[in-house]
Amino acid sequence: QVYLVESGGGLVQAGGSLGLSCAASGSIFRLGAMGWYRQAPGKQRELVAQVTAMGSTNYGDAVKGRTTISVDKVEKTAWLQMNGLTPEDTAVYYCSANLTPLDSEVPRDYWGQGTQVTVSS
Repeated sequence: QVYLVESGGGLVQAGGSLGLSCAASGSIFRLGAMGWYRQAPGKQRELVAQVTAMGSTNYGDAVKGRTTISVDKVEKTAWLQMNGLTPEDTAVYYCSANLTPLDSEVPRDYWGQGTQVTVSS
């Protein structure tokens, strides 16, 4: 079994900041990419930020310049810091990790349960 446990989120004032964390645990052989996506009501899920298996970072266009992601591959934990929040950042934020389980040689994507972020104007 593999688990992704998210923490953080909640209600934030416009212009404020938020921090999210995600820890992967369980029977994990290898961690590849790890990051965050979000989905607002009536919209498709979109990339927020990701650290690839090679260690490079990708940011969604909507959050570039005000978002920082970091991943500790040994601890299998990701942190996301977002600044300058606007109501358009309101969404459910999902942690995602590409993991190879101990009982398989095939990597696959795992998702957290999601955490709600609401930005009030």
